[in-house]
Amino acid sequence: MKKPLPFHRPRLGCLLLLGMIAVSAGPAQFRPDEILQREFWEEFLQTAEIVSAKPIGEGVTAPLKILLRKGEVEKYAAWKAVTGAPMGVLDEWRFEVAAYRLDKLIGLNMVPPCVERSHRGRPGALSLWADNKHSLLEVQEKGIPIPKDAFDDTEKTKYLARLWDSLVGNDDRTQQNVLYTDDWRMILIDHSRAFRSEDIHKRRLMFGRNGLKMRETEDGSKVPMLFRFVPRALVERIRGLTEASVREAAGSYLTENEVEAVIARRGLILDEIAALAEKFGETNVLYAP
Repeated sequence: MKKPLPFHRPRLGCLLLLGMIAVSAGPAQFRPDEILQREFWEEFLQTAEIVSAKPIGEGVTAPLKILLRKGEVEKYAAWKAVTGAPMGVLDEWRFEVAAYRLDKLIGLNMVPPCVERSHRGRPGALSLWADNKHSLLEVQEKGIPIPKDAFDDTEKTKYLARLWDSLVGNDDRTQQNVLYTDDWRMILIDHSRAFRSEDIHKRRLMFGRNGLKMRETEDGSKVPMLFRFVPRALVERIRGLTEASVREAAGSYLTENEVEAVIARRGLILDEIAALAEKFGETNVLYAP
């Protein structure tokens, strides 16, 4: 498979600026060059020829692995067209697009490029295939050791993922859709069951002191799963979210009620972080930048 050819060679100053953007929300997930290519990949996903399509073989939403080609560039993508509640839980392809757009809005840089694209007469979400070495499931089941020089960042990205899932109301984060690159950057995929808008998802976060997700200890008791240590810059971007900004970013991919639910969870997140900072000290909860 041929690698993408850049349209131009970015200037050093531009790369440095994007590098600052990439790391400002926490441990860098997408590299500066990957951020530079994001618009290219969006256009590629929209317009490239579909060469082949086959079932991925994982997941209950019957996603397809699609090979795309445009000029000298070939790349795989994942296509998902689920809608409604086929398994008794709201499952919508449009949430995949909304998640990518919200990721860009807050500068999280952990969700691969995703666009709407029809295939065989059906609309769906087409996401750039995430190049990775391991899933979290493989790391845990096979006992794959995390290198010492990557351990601190992987701990931080664990909390980033919890913060993100709390913001978007993702009720279906599994170990299979947390991916690690060969240099141990985390990538998050599969958001078709995110953006819960039921009343409970406006009153409680997925994670946190009163989170819906709890960890069971050896004695059978359950303890909360906190987003214990998060980057100040990302929190400030979340603080700046408004219904208007979320609506503009997500477009038609979220309903008014779903946008309102995001903003409700935004308030809960800020309250959660303030309470943690009061208990543990601000410098033990928020880190620079």
